[in-house]
Amino acid sequence: MPDTPPLTKDELAAASARLEGASPREVLAWAFDTFAPRIVQATSFGVSGIVLAHLTARLRPETTIFYLDTGLLFPETYALAARLEAELGVRFTRVQPALSVEDQAAAYGEALWARDPDACCALRKVAPLESVLAGQHAWITGVRRDQSATRAATPIAGWDAANGLVKINPLALWSEEDVWTYLRMNDLPYNPLHDDGYPSIGCMPCTARVAPGADPRSGRWAGRDKTECGIHLRAKADAP
Repeated sequence: MPDTPPLTKDELAAASARLEGASPREVLAWAFDTFAPRIVQATSFGVSGIVLAHLTARLRPETTIFYLDTGLLFPETYALAARLEAELGVRFTRVQPALSVEDQAAAYGEALWARDPDACCALRKVAPLESVLAGQHAWITGVRRDQSATRAATPIAGWDAANGLVKINPLALWSEEDVWTYLRMNDLPYNPLHDDGYPSIGCMPCTARVAPGADPRSGRWAGRDKTECGIHLRAKADAP
C-alpha cells in the first residue's frame, strides 16, 4: 500500500468543512471509506469513546480500537473495557509502554508522575501512541470542542502533524449533554466514577474529583498548569 495519505492538504480541509454538518455516524462512514484499512480508533473509555465504539461496532466492527494501558488506570476502567467488549462485540487492543511501572521507578525514581508528569506521560502515553499510529493513514478520537479551551478549534478532520497522519474527530461538534443522551438512549454502560465526581478519568495518581460546576478537566493534574497528557496537543511540524 502507498505511504502517501489518500488526501492532499486542500482536499482534507475541504472534506472537513463539508462534514461540519454531518452526524458522527456519517463522519465515521466517510473515514472508513476513505482510509480503511489503515485507520485506527483510540479510546480511553470515557463517554465519548463509548459512543464511538458503539457506532464503529455497527459500521466496521473489524476496526482496531486501541487504548493506552499505562498500568495506572482505575480498576473501574479495566472492568468497563471488559464489559464493553462483551456487550458491543468488539475487541480492544491494549497498547502498553516499553517500561512497566516498576521498571520506570527503577530507571527514573518512584512516582515520576508526581515529580515530572510531562516525562511520565511521554513514557507511558505518547511513545506507545506513536508506536500504534506508525504506518497508519488516519486515527479517530473522541475529542470535542466543548471539553476545554485548548480543544475549542478542533476540526472534524485535520492533519495531525505531530504524528504524521490524519486525525478525525467525529464528535467535535457534540456537547457533553449530547454524549450522555446517546449513552442513555442506547443503554450503554459507562464508568461509575463519573457518578462519583470524576467527569474526566485518566491515570489514578493524576485524576482527582471535580467540584460541581468546575471545568470537567480540572481534576486532571489538579494544581498544575498541565491540562493535556500530550497525545492531542504536541509540537507540530509542517503538513504534507
